[in-house]
Amino acid sequence: MHTPNNCENCPVHHKANLIKLGLNLQNVDYVIALAGNPNTGKSTVFNNLTGLHQHTGNWPGKTVVRAEGGFRFNEKKYKVIDLPGTYSLLSTSKDEEVARDFILFGKPDVTVVIADATRLQRNLNLVLQILELTNRAVLCVNLIDEAARNHIEIDIRLLSKELGIPVIPTSARSKQGMDELLQAIHEVASGKYVCKPRKIKKHSKNLNNAIVKLSNKILEVYPDLPNVKWVAMRLLEGDNSIIEAIRSGEIGNLREERFAI
Repeated sequence: MHTPNNCENCPVHHKANLIKLGLNLQNVDYVIALAGNPNTGKSTVFNNLTGLHQHTGNWPGKTVVRAEGGFRFNEKKYKVIDLPGTYSLLSTSKDEEVARDFILFGKPDVTVVIADATRLQRNLNLVLQILELTNRAVLCVNLIDEAARNHIEIDIRLLSKELGIPVIPTSARSKQGMDELLQAIHEVASGKYVCKPRKIKKHSKNLNNAIVKLSNKILEVYPDLPNVKWVAMRLLEGDNSIIEAIRSGEIGNLREERFAI
């Protein structure tokens, strides 16, 4: 729902962490991440947002390609990172690890999730996982024209209410809905729209107790770690990449440090 934020226009991204992840944040007001399953039109949305103001490279220490660009809107400068296309954030591949770490530790000001309107139910798995990591998200339901041709109707307003975030129908190939998407990104980034995202499920009392105890143990070693409860949940699930990051101390290189832009 729309609720004014007392800190309008305040960025919330973690500048130090994003720099460690290889970003140049000079003259940047807001950082936007684009996430989504493969073949949802994410690259087309990225191209529409950034135009010719984009370049590609690799993520630090990885062979995964990173595309980034920028645009101006309402007198603010936005940097857009096109995350690798993934089906989940459970880190079974390098692509998923990159996308997860960027949202988990970089805390972008807005994460825009691109979904295929013709396969929306399948795509919502990633949406719900992302909403476990961030309260600042926009769902872009792309290929809405294909859905119409296949007689698929989506109640955008109800979907937005259920997810607790803005939902924008688009057809990126024809630039349909892109102005509305820009406005939604701006409203979430600036705090004019406060998201109330739906969480996947409530945990049992025993699991909640385990999460709290493990979170406290992690904070004893890494007192500034962001999203510590999510990290604790991944440890309890046996996520090998998180276990190794804790053991090696690498996770401590991505601490919560807030800097003014």
